[in-house]
Amino acid sequence: MAAESRFAIWLSATRPRTLPAAIAPVVVGTAFALQHGSVVWYAASACLAFALLVQVGTNFANDYGDFAKGADNVERVGPRRAVAAGLIPAATMKRAAGLVFAAAFLVGLTLLPYGGWPLLAIGITSIACGHAYTGGSWPIAYIGLGDAFVFVFFGLVAVGATYFVQAGSPGMDVWLAAVAIGLLAANILIVNNYRDVQTDARAGKRTSVVRFGRRFARWQFASGHAVALLVPVIIAMRWDAFGWILLPLFLTPEAVRQALQLKRSESPKELIDLLGDVGRYLAAYSLLLSAGIVCT
Repeated sequence: MAAESRFAIWLSATRPRTLPAAIAPVVVGTAFALQHGSVVWYAASACLAFALLVQVGTNFANDYGDFAKGADNVERVGPRRAVAAGLIPAATMKRAAGLVFAAAFLVGLTLLPYGGWPLLAIGITSIACGHAYTGGSWPIAYIGLGDAFVFVFFGLVAVGATYFVQAGSPGMDVWLAAVAIGLLAANILIVNNYRDVQTDARAGKRTSVVRFGRRFARWQFASGHAVALLVPVIIAMRWDAFGWILLPLFLTPEAVRQALQLKRSESPKELIDLLGDVGRYLAAYSLLLSAGIVCT
């Protein structure tokens, strides 16, 4: 078997299955700006680049941090981690995370003409929290705040900021959509932590699944789907337009299937497959919701 290329190793380390969490909020925020006739394509593109870089930087920092803290070890049953597998030296991964975060900061600076200095605070906080997700003395993921971090930064902050740099202060409908995107992004993390609950517990990584158990995680996962599917209905009622905006409801059978699969999964492979499904669900939801927003 041919040796795996360095490019393939680094591409895998970006964790492509998690990247819809960075793309979805920018798509939805831009859809609202487009509907309001205020879209600014450079600002939207810069938001997308910033979100992707923060996500990849966080994934690199997580790869290094979990290895350093012992959460990624030979007992782990999830997708391969580059540092733990010996494919990338820990110091190299740490430097790569720093470089990606630095690139995100530089991209974020180009958005200041569109949103002013508040964006600098948002950008610095996003990058700092990305580093602190598994780094520092009080890593977010290790004290059970990972779900909240994902909900806030990949939901409220990302959708709201994307709209703000193009069209000004977000209204209630933008915030409702941000809640839906944040919950579905958090579902990706829930599945990941559900799979790793045993090794996380032994490593002292107190995720919400470790703290509250798998039954709570299943409830949280299903509730995230339910609220996300309710959001288009609420927006339709507010707009008195029960048409295109309801497109995400076509995903209801898939949401039910995923909730049942999480409950019935008995092997790591099933949960790894579900992780990919949840990422694709978020992508599909964001595209259908965005189409509904623009066409209504």
